[in-house]
Amino acid sequence: MASMITPLRVVCIGCGSRAQTYTQLAIRRPHQFQIVAGADPVPDRVERIRRLANHPEFQSFDRAEALLATRPAADLAIVATQDEFHYAHARGALEAGYHLLLEKPIATRLDQVLEIERLAQRQDRRVLVCFVLRFAAFYRKAKEIIDSGALGEVMSIQASEGVMPWHQAHSFVRGHWAVVAKSSPMILSKCCHDTDIVHWLVGRRCRRIASFGSLEWFRPERAPASAPARCTDGCPVGDTCPYNALRYTTDQRVPWLGMVYDRARDATTEDIAAWLRTSPWGRCVYRCDNDAVDRQVLAFEFEGGITGTFTMTAFEHGRHLEVYGTRGVLKCGETYRNHFGAHLILFPHEGEPVRYTVQAEDGGYELHGGGDAGLVHALYAEITKPPGAPLEAGLDSTVHSHVMTFAAETARVTGQTVDLGVYSWGDSRS
Repeated sequence: MASMITPLRVVCIGCGSRAQTYTQLAIRRPHQFQIVAGADPVPDRVERIRRLANHPEFQSFDRAEALLATRPAADLAIVATQDEFHYAHARGALEAGYHLLLEKPIATRLDQVLEIERLAQRQDRRVLVCFVLRFAAFYRKAKEIIDSGALGEVMSIQASEGVMPWHQAHSFVRGHWAVVAKSSPMILSKCCHDTDIVHWLVGRRCRRIASFGSLEWFRPERAPASAPARCTDGCPVGDTCPYNALRYTTDQRVPWLGMVYDRARDATTEDIAAWLRTSPWGRCVYRCDNDAVDRQVLAFEFEGGITGTFTMTAFEHGRHLEVYGTRGVLKCGETYRNHFGAHLILFPHEGEPVRYTVQAEDGGYELHGGGDAGLVHALYAEITKPPGAPLEAGLDSTVHSHVMTFAAETARVTGQTVDLGVYSWGDSRS
């Protein structure tokens, strides 16, 4: 059967870590995908995609705009650039006639999200958003249990994401998403996965949102006495500080350094230390220009009166989920996986608990990382579905998840509860 399939020709707009992850998974399915072009301002990244693609007519570009102007013959564009470029590159790819595998978020402004939805409809193009949790074995099992009726009617849902202290420091203090004006709010850049998964699991549209959160720990006044601007400048508490940037040369080299330093694989300890002396990732975490929150809480009300909460915190590791129903409660996540020998446990209101374990598509991590494999596994069938068939993570549902996220940030900033019926179509959408 595989020989009768016409492979989808794929171009990569942005050739960093996310595109490389999807490409590595796609080339395992040569009967479904051919990688024919890549664009990135960093030549080494394009070269990695070219080597992975192993396609004799692969085209390399130094800018997304150059690729879009040339319009290589292809069916699908992977848009995996930095958040602030998603709108322009998604728009250009749709206008070039490509279907999209679009890294989240769709865009960093709600009016742009809605414009991508309208343009995809006008161009009759399919857009699959990289909400990989929908494709992770863990969340698919949770969805299966909820939809089976084993919990009865869902009354409330509670979700949380522990970003992890080092991840927070790497990405949201020192890194690309540290300054909201240059990227997007934390709830969008990191946690739109979570607003989406709550929306998807509940299966109802959200009506109202309230939110609270701020930046409290990674601030100048929290810096140890005499701490210098950079960890490479001889910090007096460097040996005990959990955020010492010199850990990029030791236990935090994998995987974090490779995400921001293209020579990470081959660089010596001295090379990395020299890079840290001028790199944003060498700064003291208490002396950066960051303003992204380090914890935030959301409260939801969904259609039908279902209530929910979501907590993001830098000071925990992994995702957790509890779903409360009229017949039982589902509890699951990293703690259950690591300490109780099951990914998910159903506690009926009457009867014995039922334990579930799950397996990722590629045999690896069952949660976020496993979702990458699940997404690519589903990608060909999703893009080649019959006309009018909804996608597993298409714009018809993921746009509402984005509306929830933007509304949550508005609620946090204003201190008001936001009515989504007004917000999503009113003046506040931009």
